[in-house]
Amino acid sequence: MKQLDCCLTIIFPRALEENLVDHLLTHPELATGFTTSNVEGHGAGAAFHSEREKVRGRSHRVQMQIVMSREDAEALVAHLKADLPNREVAYWMSPILEFGRFA
Repeated sequence: MKQLDCCLTIIFPRALEENLVDHLLTHPELATGFTTSNVEGHGAGAAFHSEREKVRGRSHRVQMQIVMSREDAEALVAHLKADLPNREVAYWMSPILEFGRFA
């Protein structure tokens, strides 16, 4: 079993959620599991899709987190960049010191 030493975080517009989730579910070799949550994007890189977002100064986004090996995270990012290119998708990788379950 590969060492789970990386957390890949991907932030994307809610309009892309079903497409991205379906993509990962149909390619389980890319990620065995992930967590999604609704978040709001702030800052110069945020693209606003509605008048409400423009007035509020923040955009609706989905955050996906996947704990995996760094090698697999790099491969997944390369795959997603090729298959689902979009300037509104941001990502980063963070080290995981330990990963486990309580039982």
